[in-house]
Amino acid sequence: MSIHELFAYLHVKNAAKAIEFYTKAFGARERFRLTDPNGRVGHAELDFGGHTLMLSDEFPEYGVHGSEAGEKTHVTIHLHVDNADETVRRAVAAGATIEVGLRDHSHGERSGAIRDPFGHRWLIGHSIEEVSPAEMQRRYTDNP
Repeated sequence: MSIHELFAYLHVKNAAKAIEFYTKAFGARERFRLTDPNGRVGHAELDFGGHTLMLSDEFPEYGVHGSEAGEKTHVTIHLHVDNADETVRRAVAAGATIEVGLRDHSHGERSGAIRDPFGHRWLIGHSIEEVSPAEMQRRYTDNP
């Protein structure tokens, strides 16, 4: 078996608004969207600097439901950027809320977590230091 690609696929309550948010907050570019006769987005693809995020509206009749702001989430999307501070600022200005403030971490990244208006959690970070896996483990063991 060969795996060619792996994509995150989000389901949201209002895909058109989510596309607008991801464009403003993260500079994503909409590649295309497919809509049903009722206007629901059945499939859309956004380009995040050469990386694809897929999304759709909810389709409860098929068991497809979007996340809710304030609900538990079981997935975090890690967005590695040039400047986490600027990206978080843009995301908050576009409607995200901060869950964990930005800080420098011993594993060599400055990062923090936001929740987008559609209930999805994003970890936003940038590299501040090259750290080997062995050194990360040592630091994690010494100071979790």
